[in-house]
Amino acid sequence: MSEAGFGLPEGARSRIVSPFSLLAGTARPIQAAPVRKRRRLQRAAAEPRRRPLPGLGTLLVLALLGGTALYGAVRNGQYATFVAENGAPADLVAKALGFSIDAVTISGLKSLTPGEILRDGGVSGRNSLALLDPGALRDRLKSVALVQDVSVRKLFPNDLHIAVTERDAAAVWQKDGQLSLVSTDGTPIDAVRDDRFNALPFVVGDGANTRVGEFQALLAAAGELRDKVRAGIFVGQRRWTLQMTSGVEVQLPELDAVDTLKRLADIERQSHILEKDVLSVDLRIPGRLTARLSEDAAAQRAAMLAKRPKHKADPA
Repeated sequence: MSEAGFGLPEGARSRIVSPFSLLAGTARPIQAAPVRKRRRLQRAAAEPRRRPLPGLGTLLVLALLGGTALYGAVRNGQYATFVAENGAPADLVAKALGFSIDAVTISGLKSLTPGEILRDGGVSGRNSLALLDPGALRDRLKSVALVQDVSVRKLFPNDLHIAVTERDAAAVWQKDGQLSLVSTDGTPIDAVRDDRFNALPFVVGDGANTRVGEFQALLAAAGELRDKVRAGIFVGQRRWTLQMTSGVEVQLPELDAVDTLKRLADIERQSHILEKDVLSVDLRIPGRLTARLSEDAAAQRAAMLAKRPKHKADPA
């Protein structure tokens, strides 16, 4: 057979290839290799070369250095100082975006001051309105003894509204040298720390806090004497002794104290007995008034009585 009988073109030389080489995949046509190599080179030239992101190593190094610096600042307390002075980083970002607290409106205050509300609520220029938690602020303010209820509203972008309902303090109660605010039913509200409550009735003694309503009724019956009553001392948990601004003590009976005080107001209007040099006025016996003079007043009275002429008895 001629070479053409094997499918080879005339004039072409055949090459004998081992069948084991074909099975092993190692045999390659002699003239195909250069073609595939040229194609690979063409594809490589056509494809863009992949390069690493510019500056990635630098960014990683900076991140590492920043993390190390932050760790050192936290360990040394510098971060806490920064937050205390300027606010948390998140708040700084929120304020930079326009959500700072520029106006705070506080309503419903009677005894408390706006400064106390802001201080106890933890609201300052370090906060941002966006990240302020109204529920947490309300809880902090409700823990204040004088605050009965509070509501908080955020009006974006920059306004904060706080409405406070204060507890009604009825009197100042002194026991064992300690001053406390008490409600009408005698429940202690808070300790007295300044003079803002001086206008409230002042009661002293065991059980006086539970009888505040009774003392208020006495003050209402005192009329013109009301402004001269400095305090009510609850004696033996039974009756009241009034301490006047002049230092005179007025001892009231256990029963009918209101009517007795009204009678004293009439006597004071006529004779100004409480302005005289007396230490106390005893009204515990119905229909009778007993005044105890000071030592000087008692000596002057004794001298005056000694100078009076003595009346001789008529002979029988």
